[in-house]
Amino acid sequence: MPHQLAVTIRAPVPADRVAAVREVLEEANRTGPFGAYFHFPDVKGIHFARLLLVPEGPGGADEGMPASVVFMSEVDAPLRDHLADLVRKSGDALEKVFAHCDGYPSGGAPARARIAWLRSHRVPNAAYYVNTVGRGRQQILREARLHEAIGEFLDENRTTLKGVPPQGVRAAVQEFVRSRPDLAWARSRPARPALWWRIRQAVHLVAVPLAGVVLLPFLLPVLAVWAVLLRLHERRDVPSRARPSRAHERELAGYEDFVAQNPFTAVGSVKPGRFRRITLTAVLFVVDYGVRHFFNRGNLAGVKTIHFARWLFVDDGKRVIFASNYDGSLESYMDDFIDKVAWGLNAVFSNGLGYPRVRWLVRDGARDEQAFKHYLRCHQLPTQVWYSAYDTLTTRNIDTNARVRAGLFAPLGPDGTEAWLALL
Repeated sequence: MPHQLAVTIRAPVPADRVAAVREVLEEANRTGPFGAYFHFPDVKGIHFARLLLVPEGPGGADEGMPASVVFMSEVDAPLRDHLADLVRKSGDALEKVFAHCDGYPSGGAPARARIAWLRSHRVPNAAYYVNTVGRGRQQILREARLHEAIGEFLDENRTTLKGVPPQGVRAAVQEFVRSRPDLAWARSRPARPALWWRIRQAVHLVAVPLAGVVLLPFLLPVLAVWAVLLRLHERRDVPSRARPSRAHERELAGYEDFVAQNPFTAVGSVKPGRFRRITLTAVLFVVDYGVRHFFNRGNLAGVKTIHFARWLFVDDGKRVIFASNYDGSLESYMDDFIDKVAWGLNAVFSNGLGYPRVRWLVRDGARDEQAFKHYLRCHQLPTQVWYSAYDTLTTRNIDTNARVRAGLFAPLGPDGTEAWLALL
């Protein structure tokens, strides 16, 4: 079983080509279904993918914040296979976008040249969240089919199985699955990610806190000075009073609420000065450590509706892009965060220009619900092209399907058998 990667490829777009890129993306959006224009369904291992245009920053290209086209995917490792398959299956369509960027090897260039260009324009993640580490696309789709097949079997045999005790119903289901060669995989447990990856994760889990313990005598006075500087900066912060225009909200709404999931993409400027950049870098380092090792089994500090999320610096650290794939509406998504992890939102986003006023990095801020929602909506970008490999499945559906598979042939007592049947 592979682990999952967040791939981001970003390339500046000359000012005179921005309109052309936007037209290609809008054409792709009109073509439908999602991802068909770029053949994303044919690319092995993709969970989600998106293409969008990021506008230039407040200072424009002269300040190192040009407009850019961004491709993002959440994909099963390894990276080399993903990029090779992406170029092989979607290279011609991608060329229509990236050919507007300087240096793209278009016009029949060999695949290896295009792969090299894509690699050279990758942007590393500052933090990356995976709902359930190691749950690959093939596993998700297979387990959905398994649950559906069992459901159909039970419906077709409702009369025969009426009055049969739970253990007998489960035995009938097991026999049905054994009789289906296409479901033979369900008789074994999912494989674990590669050993080398698990070892690297274990080393990282231990090494970071050990380094913190060693550096603690030096960090304590630094933290004391940082706390004083933090309050000085927070007192000088000026929250934005901007509200999203109706035109902006209508444009965003035109790309939302078509399937069980939605994409969210936002970009914002980091508050000026080294202090804020260093603080945000440190906060995202802690976030990445937490989601990498502790919040990787379907629960992000109480929020259970996110499939993937990432934070990354662009424009030499002057701006940050946040992107996620989540279940339900944007309103419920924002409410979930405000109610459960407002402190986490504040720790990250309070380093962004115009964020609602915060105290001590984690207090207030997102608790001002309307100000926070206006802030997010103002910074949200239209995601013109978005693809989901399993657009009818919520995180809850995916987890239920995995539990159905896990309990199918596992040793279960009477209570466990009834609980397993309740999943169906």
